[in-house]
Amino acid sequence: MLRLIIALVATLTLGACVAEPKWATDEAVAQARYVHNGPSSITLFTVLSTRDGSGAHSGLLINGSERIMFDPAGTWHHPRLPERNDVHFGMTPKMVAFYIDYHARETFDVVEQTVIVSPGVAELVAQRAKAYGAVPKAQCTKSISAILRDVPGFESLPSTWYPARYMEAFAKLPGVTSRKITDSDADNNHGVLLVQADDPRVQD
Repeated sequence: MLRLIIALVATLTLGACVAEPKWATDEAVAQARYVHNGPSSITLFTVLSTRDGSGAHSGLLINGSERIMFDPAGTWHHPRLPERNDVHFGMTPKMVAFYIDYHARETFDVVEQTVIVSPGVAELVAQRAKAYGAVPKAQCTKSISAILRDVPGFESLPSTWYPARYMEAFAKLPGVTSRKITDSDADNNHGVLLVQADDPRVQD
């Protein structure tokens, strides 16, 4: 009986770590493609608890030949954006604002940190993100640290599971710019209106 219970617990634990693969069509990805006119850059988003400052989530915005969001094991989605595993295509300024609004609320702040990089570095990071695959729950920062490992300019970053620790290391990169986004939205209403099909902001 004990062996049966142990086996069941192990199965449930492994099941909780299974990634959720998604694969949008080539047509959907091509139609959503967005090229931002700003410089090539890598932006780390870190979601922090307003209670104790602990890290809750990490995401990576990559601006290269197109702008994409790598949101590993994230719950954010938008009905107009195609997704391949954890890579969201078509990240216009409005969609980036939606992403931030979804996470920033009365219980969480969002820290945005940006580093300007060469087009080649941006493309390298984008290709690594696209090739990484669906990320299991709780491995968001681990996957981002794996993608940026040994990338020129990011060699000093640690391999870690902890969003706040990674954010602190990212803050030490040369030329990084940062800002903190706060929001007083109720915890049970974060970003809900922004993903509704009849929201006029979705139609622009």
